[in-house]
Amino acid sequence: MRPKPKSTLSRIAAALAALLAAAAAAPAMAACFESGVGCTDDHYISRKALNALSCDALWTVRNTIYHENGYCFRTVRARAVFSNENCHSDDTADVRLNSFERANITRVSEAERKKGCN
Repeated sequence: MRPKPKSTLSRIAAALAALLAAAAAAPAMAACFESGVGCTDDHYISRKALNALSCDALWTVRNTIYHENGYCFRTVRARAVFSNENCHSDDTADVRLNSFERANITRVSEAERKKGCN
């Protein structure tokens, strides 16, 4: 009997986790994700690519952008995933984002609302 292939969302989640781990170990620079998301700081992520992601993957993309720009996380989950080392702002409104990052956060948040993510 052949093993069941992984679902697309499972592959996306695994790829995001691997990329997140690599981004956390690298010097401050934008994370680049697979599955049509691309780098978070140099283009607008398509709504189609975001709509294909799970709530967990969307959460990871959104918070990666904040992490890369020095946000100090408050939640247990975010602190467990992202280090607050070298963070400098605990207010998302004070985090300096370029126009791509700002638009991508908005797009990710819209996708999360559309999916009913918590």
